Order: sequence, then C-alpha cells, then structure tokens
Amino acid sequence: MAEYKEIKGFQVQTRSSDPVPYAQELADNPYVGSWASGGDLNSSRRLLAASGVSNSSGLVFGGRTPAPAKTGVTEQYNGTSWTEVADLDQARDYIVGAGTATAALAIGGSTSTSTTAGYTENWNGSAWTEVNALTRGPSSPQSTTYGAASGSNTSALFYASDEVSNANARTESWDGTNWTEVNDQNTARSYGVGVGTSNSAALLIGGLGSPSNPGFIANVEEWNGSSWTEIADINTVRIQASGAMQGTTEATIYFGGRTPPATSSALTENWDGTSWTEVADLATARRGSGGSGVATSAFMAGGQTGPSGSVVTTEEWAFSGLPPSTPAADYADAIVGDFYYNSSTGQFKNNFAGTGSWASGTSMPSASAGRGMAGPTSAAIAYGGTGPPGTASQTLTEYYDGSSWTEVADLNQGRFMGDPATQGSQTAALFAAGAYNGTGQVNVESWDGSSWTEVNNVPTAQHSYAAGAGTQTAALAIGAGPPNRALVASWDGSNWTDVGELNTGRYFNSASGTQTAGLTFSGDVDNTFTANTESYDGTSWTELNNLNTARATGGGAGTQTSALMITGNIPSPSSTMKAETEQWDGTSWTEVGDVATARNRPGSTGATAVNAMIAGGQPPYMANVEIWEIPDFEIKTVTTS
Repeated sequence: MAEYKEIKGFQVQTRSSDPVPYAQELADNPYVGSWASGGDLNSSRRLLAASGVSNSSGLVFGGRTPAPAKTGVTEQYNGTSWTEVADLDQARDYIVGAGTATAALAIGGSTSTSTTAGYTENWNGSAWTEVNALTRGPSSPQSTTYGAASGSNTSALFYASDEVSNANARTESWDGTNWTEVNDQNTARSYGVGVGTSNSAALLIGGLGSPSNPGFIANVEEWNGSSWTEIADINTVRIQASGAMQGTTEATIYFGGRTPPATSSALTENWDGTSWTEVADLATARRGSGGSGVATSAFMAGGQTGPSGSVVTTEEWAFSGLPPSTPAADYADAIVGDFYYNSSTGQFKNNFAGTGSWASGTSMPSASAGRGMAGPTSAAIAYGGTGPPGTASQTLTEYYDGSSWTEVADLNQGRFMGDPATQGSQTAALFAAGAYNGTGQVNVESWDGSSWTEVNNVPTAQHSYAAGAGTQTAALAIGAGPPNRALVASWDGSNWTDVGELNTGRYFNSASGTQTAGLTFSGDVDNTFTANTESYDGTSWTELNNLNTARATGGGAGTQTSALMITGNIPSPSSTMKAETEQWDGTSWTEVGDVATARNRPGSTGATAVNAMIAGGQPPYMANVEIWEIPDFEIKTVTTS
C-alpha cells in the first residue's frame, strides 16, 4: 500500500497538542497594566520627591512628616523593601526629583525657614552633594516650589513652579553643572507633573493656574529641546499627581493627585503619543506622593489620602499578558488546511477556516432602540436612543468594556436614529442629526472622552434617518428622508459639505467604512425596502452587487471591502424582522450566522467584519446585546473509519 507521503508528497505532522491561533492567544491574554502592593516606606510622608526607572529600582527623598515637619530622609527601593540611606543636606517638602535610583537630582522645595530656595542636590548612589542652585536660587526672595522636573542628574529640566504663591511659566535647563533659563511654557502653572529622560524632550502634565488664570489645568505641553507646544489634554484635571518620570513623550502614565476641590484621586491615565486613556486605578487614592518609572513599570510611594496626615503605602505598576510585539512564531499558529496527528488524543485532525457566530454579551442597563455606537467590542461607546412609549429620547452615554456597562456624561440633546461615526472610539465619537420625539434634528455633537460638545449642524434634518460612517473628524452622513433622498454630507472636523450623491436615494439604510472609502447598503426607497449596495471613493458612488435580502433599519459594521449587514426589517409583512447576517467580501454578499434575537433599529459597531456588536433594538424595546466573532480557524477531527 502506498504511504501518505508518496500520495501527497509530505509526511503527516505529529503534535502533542492542538495549535493555538495567535490572535486568540492575544485576546485570551491581553497586555494590560495594573497596580499591586509593594513594600511600605519606613517613614510616612507627603509632598516628597522620587526618581527611578522601574518598579524595582527607586529612590524617594524629602517631604513632610505628620508633625508637620520637613524631612531630608532618603529611602531606596529594590522592588521588595525600602532602605534608609543618606539624608538630604537640606530638609524640605514640595520638592521634585529627576534621574534614577543611583544618580538623581533633588530640586527646589520649601525649607523649614519658609524662605524657600532653589537648592539643587546631586545623589551619587551613596550621598547627597549640594551643587549649583536654580537661577532663582537660595539668595532669591522668590520661592521655588510645587514645580515639575524631568531628566537625569546630568541633563534635566525644572518647570511649572510657584514663586510667592504665583504660578509661573519659567523653564530652566540643567547641563550637569549649571541651570540656564530657556523658553517659557505656554501656560503658567504649578503643581504639574514632569516626564522625560533629558533636557531635550519632556512633557508637562496638568497643574494649577496662576491668579490671572485660576483653576485646575487639563492641558499638556511638550518640550522639543527649544520650545513648548500644547498637545492633547488629560481626561481628568488634578494637581499634586505623579507620573512615570522616566517615561517618554510617546509613552507614559499619569496617576493619583487631587481633583477639585480637594479629593484624592486613584485615577491612572496612559499616554500613547496621541491621546490619553484612563486605565487601571490605584488601590489607594492619594496625592502628594513620590512616583517614578516608565510607562510599563513604575511605582508610587507615600502621600496623603485625606485633608492631612500621610501614608507609607507603595504601589507598583506593571503589565501582564501577551505583549503585541510577541512573535507569532512563538505559538503553534495554525495554517488553514493543515493536517496532523495529535499524539495525545490519538486523532487525525484538520484546520479549517473559521466561521462566524453570534454570542450573548452583557445586556444594557435599560431597553432602547436607535442608539449610536462606535469602538471595538472590548471598548465600545453607546449613546442616545429611545425607550418604550411614554419615555423621551435618551441622552444616555455608556461605555462597554467587554463585560459591563458604565454610564458616563449625557448628550446635550436626547435623540435616536442619528448618524454615528462608525469608526470612532470611546474617546473620540460623533453623533449627527437624529430624531427627538419623532421630529428630525440637525444638531451634531462631538465626544472627547469626557463630555459632548455641540458643533456645526448637518445641512438638513432629513439626515436623521440615514446612515453614518467615518471618524470623529472625518465622517459621512449618507442618505436622507423621509421622503428618500440621495443626499450625502461630508464632515471635516469643523464643517459639513454636500458631496457626491447616491445613485439610489434612501433612508433607514446601514453603512460601514470611512469618509473616503465608504459603503452603504439596504434602506427605504419610496416605502419599498432595497437590497442595493453602493461604494464611495471620496468623490462618487458606484453600484455594486445587491444584498441577498432587501431590508431596512438594520445594523452595519466593518469596512468598505469587509462588512456586515445585521438583522433589520424585511419587506413583507412590514413587521417581520430578519435574524440573518450577511457578510460582504468586497465583491458579493454571503448569508452567514443568524442573531439570536431578530430586531430592527439596533445600535451597531465594529471596525471590522471579524468582530462586531449589536445592542438593543425593537419591537418590543430590548436591552439584549450580541457579539459577532470569527475565529482564526476551527479544528475538526478526521474520521478514519
């Protein structure tokens, strides 16, 4: 008898276990940061300074003990416990630090005489030595406290400090020997946080304004070695916070602090070089702590939790899970069509292309229909909608983290069936038009991660029952009605412009894609449901292959070349809803898995056709959530008898 190799040209592989798809491994072991308890300080204090590059190598110094008395005590951390080492020459609080656990600077602060100086001390790993003072130094009548610092003991910045209870914009640069005044920040402040590894690149985060510009500041500024530029704001304003001081201008974290008017915070925000995202909270809310490290490994020690007193608590920030950069080759990544023998189970097996299916998600807190949605299924945002008869159009905005819903700030105007920016996110979404108590609206609101802001209106209220695609700053409102119209409006982040019209006017349609690569399908055309599909190239629309079943008021997800048409009403009878999902591959539609609960007017989101979600819908009004996923592959046992 011929062997398999002779027939097929290769031998059957033998494996002790089935392969694990790399994408599934990433999903099962997400790379996320969290706080864990570390070793306690030997002495409790607040308003202290810190330096260090990780959660296993840190230094804290100075601060205020419960007396209150200013202290020069210095403690060094090895990732398990703190050890007292040589004291500062000048005991002080409101001090800031720069550098590592073995080579640091202690800058500014308030001494026991209340005549605060620009003292600078250098740490060589075993002792402190006084070096040249800030330009506003010991002989200056001005105080130099509540500042921010970043860098090393040979290349550092000091900025955003307080002088005689007046926040200033002065920046000083350290070259290892002297301080030199350089260009000011754009916004004067104190109590900010500094991040950076040298005097040529840094971030200034948050702070407290000057008398001419009072209040807490959310603004972040970036230093490029010669000047400051304002960039994206933090999500929650606070002062006396800490940061991963050795972080970079592309990756850092910002944690703890005091929110207005005087509440200690446990919040942690992550900066990815473009925007701030709230991540895991500290176990103990506090302010005036010493914190340092990098975006993936940091610590926070001491501080105060209430109006007075101080703590010895240390928390360590670290990441767990599978880093996105992990090579797929480290896992038994499957090849579709692969045939092998599992020696543990004694079975021959094949790998087949994965097929999609719908699974139940956590229901929304309240039943609704016509909600706007954006973001991936693990970090989605849902907003607006309408509830059962007798309830007004909703203003609710809620976050979904893959397992639970959290209510956040409301829309300014409640409405449903608006045009969401389908490629938006939890921190950048757009809701255009919509209906309020059955009347079409023209207003548009933009979401920045913490609140909705009204921006310029759509050209016509008839976009209320149309579809939306794109992002917060580059979107399309596709279609209009009733009566059905072919209108399309394009949003550039500031204004709407009428652009190329559809070939077939419609409303109650669905859409996917972006502002310059959009897709729309289904809808109501002269009170008749359509299967028509059209593609947009940034200028004009082209008719493509139709859906298998004409319908309207369904959900849409994905891109221009890979999309889903989900549930919705079918033509006859008009009250009948179709549970079926159709998948678009760029050329044609294929019927795939049904939703568990057929509905119309669901909220829908998903940037790809591989992972999508629908939430709510009617009739009757429901809170049900379903999630669509396509696995990398499926393993099937080969029957040999």
